[in-house]
Amino acid sequence: MTEFFQSLPDGWTIYVWMVAGGLIIAAAIYGIAWAHHNEQFDEDIKYLVFDENDRDKMTPDEFKKSQAVNKQQEQRREEWLAEQARIKQQRHEKR
Repeated sequence: MTEFFQSLPDGWTIYVWMVAGGLIIAAAIYGIAWAHHNEQFDEDIKYLVFDENDRDKMTPDEFKKSQAVNKQQEQRREEWLAEQARIKQQRHEKR
């Protein structure tokens, strides 16, 4: 194996680095696309830690926004669970 590497012309390592860099960029793009598809860039997520007991710690507008975000997330959760149940049922019916 050592003879093989020594027989290569000077400068071959740059190609290894270029391929590695390309793979890293491709993985980063795939990760960002996955995160976008799976709703990971939701800036309103900060409101999900609040509940009715935090009303006095927030302005009325923030509290209203918090309640709306919580309601929306609960609705999205129910939709997702229904979709997962439907997929599971379809898989079960195929057997």
